[in-house]
Amino acid sequence: MSLDLFVIKDGKSLRCGYTTGSCATAAAKAAAFMLESGEKINYVEIDTPANVILKVEVYNAIITREYASCSIVKDAGDDPDNTDGIEIFARVSKRNDEKIVIDGGEGIGRITRKGLFGEVGEAAINPVPRQMIEREVRQINKCGYDILIYAPQGEIIGKKTFNSYIGIEGGISIIGTKGIVYPMSEEALLKTIYMEVDMLEQKYGNDHIVLVPGNYGEKISQSLGIKEPIVKVSNFLGDSLLYVYNKGYKSITLIGHIGKFAKLSIGVFNTHSKVCDCRMEAFIYYLSLMGAPMNLLEKVNNAITAEEGLNICIEEGYGQVLKQMEKGAEDRIRRYLKDDGYSIKVIIYSMERGVEIC
Repeated sequence: MSLDLFVIKDGKSLRCGYTTGSCATAAAKAAAFMLESGEKINYVEIDTPANVILKVEVYNAIITREYASCSIVKDAGDDPDNTDGIEIFARVSKRNDEKIVIDGGEGIGRITRKGLFGEVGEAAINPVPRQMIEREVRQINKCGYDILIYAPQGEIIGKKTFNSYIGIEGGISIIGTKGIVYPMSEEALLKTIYMEVDMLEQKYGNDHIVLVPGNYGEKISQSLGIKEPIVKVSNFLGDSLLYVYNKGYKSITLIGHIGKFAKLSIGVFNTHSKVCDCRMEAFIYYLSLMGAPMNLLEKVNNAITAEEGLNICIEEGYGQVLKQMEKGAEDRIRRYLKDDGYSIKVIIYSMERGVEIC
C-alpha cells in the first residue's frame, strides 16, 4: 500500500515513502497484535516521529502458540534507494517479564566498531526505530516481548550501501529519525533552507543565527541553552553560510557532529559522503600540527568512524584535537566568506561524549 503523501519538487508532485525503521516497527506491531488476538491482519497503522500516521500492508503472516511473524515491504516513494522493495520481518514471542528485547536476525547488520549508535556486536537498529518499536508494541499489551527483526535479502543489499565503511557488517541498518522518506532535489532543499532563513530574519532580525545539519544538532543546541533561531541545513554548509552571510547576519554559530564537522575543519563545505570522505585525514592533519607521534596517526588512520577516531585521540591524551578542529573550521569559514573578522562559532559534539569532551 503506497503512502498518500506528496511533496512538490521542481514543479512535480513526488510521492514520499517510509524508512526501514517504520517497516520494522509496523511488522513488530502487527506480529504482536496477531500473537495476542490469534487472528491474521492485512494492514497495520503506526505513528511516525514525523507526525504522519502510516498504514501499510502486512505480508507473510504466521501465528503459532510460541510466536507470530510477518513482513512489511519497504517503499521509498519517488526517491528510491538500495533498500527500496526489501521485505523486513518481525518475529514476536512473549517473555515472562515486562521487558521489550529487540534484536536483529538474518540480514540485519552488526556493529563491528566502537563509535556508532550501539555497542560492538549489537544489531544495527538505530535508537529512534528501537523507541518506535517499543512504543507501538506497548499499545498492544504491557507484557514483555522478544522481538527479532530480520530481512532475508539484507545481506546482499547491505553490500550495496556504505555500511561496511562505517563498521556495520552482514546486512542492512534499521534507520530513520522521522519514519518518512521525503524526496527532494538539492535545489529544492536549498530553496527550503533559504526560505526558512528569510522567515526567521523577518521574525527575529539578522543579529545571530544557528546552523545545524540535522535533528540531533538542534537538540544539542537546545541542551546548551541557545535561544537564537535555528536552521537545519543538511549537508549544504557552504551554500547556507554564503546565503546567511549575504543576508547581513552579524554572527553565526554552527553545531554539528564530529563526522561532518571534521570535514568542515579542513575546508569541505558539502559534507555528504558521496561528495567527500576525509574524516580521518582531518584528524591526521590536526594531530600532526599538535606533534602527535606516528603510531597514533597510524591508529587513527585505521579507524572506520569519526567517533572511533576521536576516542583513540582521547585515550592517547590528544582530546584537544577537537578544539583545534573547531578553531580550524572557524578559520576556514572566514576564508570561505572572505571576511577575516567575521564572528563565527563552531561547536562539535560526539554522540557518545556530547560536547564536554576535553
